[in-house]
Amino acid sequence: MQIIEQKLEDITAALTTLEAPWQDEHAAQVVGLLENLPVQTVYTREDAAKLFAGNFREGFTAAQLFLGISKDELQDKLGALLTPLTIGPKTLTHHREAFLAALDELELPGAMTAAVNFKPVWSDLLVERLRSGRGKAIKGQKRGRDLEDFTETLVREVFGDQFESRCQFTGVGGQSGKCDFAIPDRHKPMILIEAKGYGATGSKMTDVVGDANKIIAAKRPDIPFILVTDGITWIRRTNDLRKLIKLQNEGSIMRIYTTRMATQFVADLRQLKAEYGL
Repeated sequence: MQIIEQKLEDITAALTTLEAPWQDEHAAQVVGLLENLPVQTVYTREDAAKLFAGNFREGFTAAQLFLGISKDELQDKLGALLTPLTIGPKTLTHHREAFLAALDELELPGAMTAAVNFKPVWSDLLVERLRSGRGKAIKGQKRGRDLEDFTETLVREVFGDQFESRCQFTGVGGQSGKCDFAIPDRHKPMILIEAKGYGATGSKMTDVVGDANKIIAAKRPDIPFILVTDGITWIRRTNDLRKLIKLQNEGSIMRIYTTRMATQFVADLRQLKAEYGL
């Protein structure tokens, strides 16, 4: 093969757009389900249940689309309403009333009525593209930031301005690590706090465990490390949550809090403040 020297313009001039179909087999089946949905002025819980009657997985995706939420969100919300039942065709068959009540609680019949009878204008198409693209990322970022803001409010309530947020703290043996809150500062932290929620900024639950381990590896062993997390999605991934609990049981994490534990969180922060003379 002849050796040649290529130029930037040789490559850029030969670039083409990589096209790929957006539909796989599942998407095509969901489209077929929606196209065959009878047009009605009002939809009931029975109509909503019919979405799931043929192929449960296709009906689940159709329900997502009507409600405008992600697969994880629908699993979380439906799972919470059906507990201790599982989400699947057997529950629809053997516990039909409970399943229909859950669909009512999610307001799926109303969402179907609104969607089918909606009269769109051209801008609605572009707004929907914005929502499904950029909007999805913003939603994830906001979840994470809201949990951080919740934590910061409580930290500020106890410590005033004696903390640094979203910083790189100085650890042991020249190591450093990233955390959401270092008290009283990042150079000589006495307390470290991380606020992490699943479904935020696209991170996975295993990332929460990984980030916690990085902080543990970098910090002094005698510095308390507190984790604030939330989201009922943990219920479906208890193995990862067990890893965090194990770290807490072993003393690597001082305590894990959720937003419902705000009172206890503040009380414990006040105790730490007194113990450390801050």
